[in-house]
Amino acid sequence: MRTLCASTLIGEFFVVGFAGLVAMKNPDLTQAEVWTVCGVTMLLSVLLCGMLSRRGAVELGWALQIGLIASGFVVPTMFFLGAVFAGLWWCSVHYGRRIDAIKASWAARQAEADAA
Repeated sequence: MRTLCASTLIGEFFVVGFAGLVAMKNPDLTQAEVWTVCGVTMLLSVLLCGMLSRRGAVELGWALQIGLIASGFVVPTMFFLGAVFAGLWWCSVHYGRRIDAIKASWAARQAEADAA
């Protein structure tokens, strides 16, 4: 699960950073608004990436995704990006746990085979 979640967070870091550069061209938004939303999201993505092995990391990831969606009230494009990344986060958590279970099963079988 860590690999998929980390990949999602790093992807989020880059996409939000590039979206911030594009959003700066919007005359209705100030640089401070754009970089407050994008910078905080980028920073939290990287920090959370390093915390994925700790308890509560998945819940913090969900809080980040909800915050990203809510940041659409400041930078409207973030509604779309937030929804996309929330979907990716769900897939990373859901399928990552399934992959972890399969890997644990294989490891148990290998241990049994080595013991025999």
